[in-house]
Amino acid sequence: MRDELELLRAANPVPADDGRWRDRPLDATAQRALNRLLHSTRTRRARRRLVLRAEAAVLALVAVLAFTLTDAGSSPAVAAPSALVPHAGRPVPSLDGLARIAEALARTAGPQDGPRRGSHLQSWSLSMGTGPDTASPVTVPEERITRWNADGSGSELVVATDPQHPGRPVIQDDDGRWRTVSDGKVLHRATYPVGSGARHDGLAARTRPPTDPTALRALLASLYGAADGDGDGDGKDAGAAAVPQLLMALSSFRQEWTPGPRETAAIVRMLADTKGLRPVGAVTDRLGRRGQAFVHDGPDGAMDATRQMVILDPRTGQLLGTEITFTKDLPDFRITAGEVMSYEAWMP
Repeated sequence: MRDELELLRAANPVPADDGRWRDRPLDATAQRALNRLLHSTRTRRARRRLVLRAEAAVLALVAVLAFTLTDAGSSPAVAAPSALVPHAGRPVPSLDGLARIAEALARTAGPQDGPRRGSHLQSWSLSMGTGPDTASPVTVPEERITRWNADGSGSELVVATDPQHPGRPVIQDDDGRWRTVSDGKVLHRATYPVGSGARHDGLAARTRPPTDPTALRALLASLYGAADGDGDGDGKDAGAAAVPQLLMALSSFRQEWTPGPRETAAIVRMLADTKGLRPVGAVTDRLGRRGQAFVHDGPDGAMDATRQMVILDPRTGQLLGTEITFTKDLPDFRITAGEVMSYEAWMP
């Protein structure tokens, strides 16, 4: 019981000095984490810690009654992005076919083509509240670049920007309050001297991505509680209900590492061995790149209200992005079916 209470307290986004019962919005970082945890389900006792954090985060979201937009200025902020629409006019490649392409490229990769610690991410995250006076949900777009070098030096940069609407103001999180800022405003910048890497990494950052799909699935299960298969230990044929957990874990790990060709082959083969992802056709992602979309629209947890999409480069199998879209109305959150809950676009 003591362990569970500590976990619940750690998941509470409200600072202790804000008053015991004060309601407030989640900040952007907490909201992104919540988006990943919102649909996690209880699977095995080994995943107990992750499930507790997810349930506590859902309770925290329900407690949010309103958020405030300040410093709005005269120009409107950018609108929430629309869900991607796949086009199935051409023959649609299978995940197995993309895995074979990625594996062929991996066999020709050189020693210098290994994974790189750090990532480059453009994200759109929906912030929601509940209650009769709650304003409509808002989308927070950010670009994040994290780089780490072999000598332990590194840098972090976070910018408020939406490449779909260059030059227009965007919404920014200001410690739990929302305001509009100019496109390209630097929200966070940090540089780290030689030897700093060891003080800024967790287990995921210290764990080099496996090049074997079974080992990769096992690692994601160990780090993030992602389902690791159907119980036979080989990591294959994971049930459809495990797909949302697996994609959220893959997203979290992708924030720590940029994969090379061998790691990309392991990712695509792992997805190909997973039940519940079906090909739906070609898409153009929010950065203008051509990709192939694969969708999971089955059970996603307690809410059972989202569609998960993963977009892969048809030439290399590279992970281009993931999208979570609501499939039904959620009146308490002023959400309508078809709205995008989150979108992540990965860059080299």
